[in-house]
Parts: sequence; structure tokens; C-alpha cells
Amino acid sequence: MAILKFRIYLDEDDAVYRDIVIRHTQNFQDLHFAILKSYEFDSKHKATFFRSNDHWQRGREISFEKYDKPYVVEPLLMHEVTIGSEIRDTNQKFVYEYDFEKHWVFLVELINVSKEESSKTTYPSVSRTEGIGPQQYGTKSLLGDKFADIEEKYDLAEAADGFGTEGEDGDADTDDGAAETHSEEDF
Repeated sequence: MAILKFRIYLDEDDAVYRDIVIRHTQNFQDLHFAILKSYEFDSKHKATFFRSNDHWQRGREISFEKYDKPYVVEPLLMHEVTIGSEIRDTNQKFVYEYDFEKHWVFLVELINVSKEESSKTTYPSVSRTEGIGPQQYGTKSLLGDKFADIEEKYDLAEAADGFGTEGEDGDADTDDGAAETHSEEDF
């Protein structure tokens, strides 16, 4: 059984990509869900693949379902079409569009064909992740949601104006009212 490895680039930035391995007998719906999962997107929106050439021109459409829009040719349906049946050459390309309102566009390129199936892998599977993917709704910081937890835990907002001086604890006065000073030898 052939195992196909696709590289899925974010259209806007080819430094951000995911490699997905999938059996040639699996369908485009399996690839659709694998792409969404690899970029941490939900599956609430419309999606379609287009067969493509080396110039990323859109050809025959392979859609999640038949949508209420004009078609030049009726689309194929993802759950009915196996990936292997649409491979025309060794570097086959597809354009994948998700969420027709936001127009997330991904470039899908076949980068490897192998006859070696791993018994430890559940197909489809992400074999490589490169770059920080976009956040589906809004912007994503480098630290993501974890930064808010760090900020709350260490109360980083309190020190926003700058750094305090060493030993400053808000009540640095001694009993006689004078500030306590230290020389380097004290430390």
C-alpha cells in the first residue's frame, strides 16, 4: 500500500508548513480533517480542494459538499474520492481553501511516495510541523495562551513601569526612619 507524504504550506508564508502522511486509499475528507487538526482549526466552515498544476492554478474541484454557488463543472465530493485516484504525477499539487469568508488558502504538494507503511502510525498523521501556524480567529502571539497564565502567575503587569531596586519591598525603612543601605561586601 502506498503512503503519500504531502507538505501543506500556508499560502501567505511558505516557511509555515505541516507534513502529513496518508494512505493512497484514504479520501480527501480524511486529508481535510488532518489539515485542520495540524493547524489547530475547527471544522465549522466550508472547504474545498482544487486539483492544481506547477503554477498553483485551480483545476477540478473536490468539495466537502455541494455548496450553493455556481459551478462550471459539478464538484467531486471529498468523501467519495480517494487521494490516489487524483495523483497525476510525482509532484502533484492541490489548492485547499477553508472558510470561504476568511479565505484560508493552503498549498498542498506531494513530496514523497513510499511503500513502507509503519504499524505504529495511525493514518493520516502529521509527520513534521514547521513554523507557528496562524490562529483561526484573530492573531496568535508567540507564546499563545500560555503567556496569559505566566502573566497571571507572576503578576507581570505590576512591574510594567520598570524594574525595582534590589532589596526593595515597599517598606524598606528601618525602625529609625532612615533607609537601610548595603555595600557590595554585604552580598
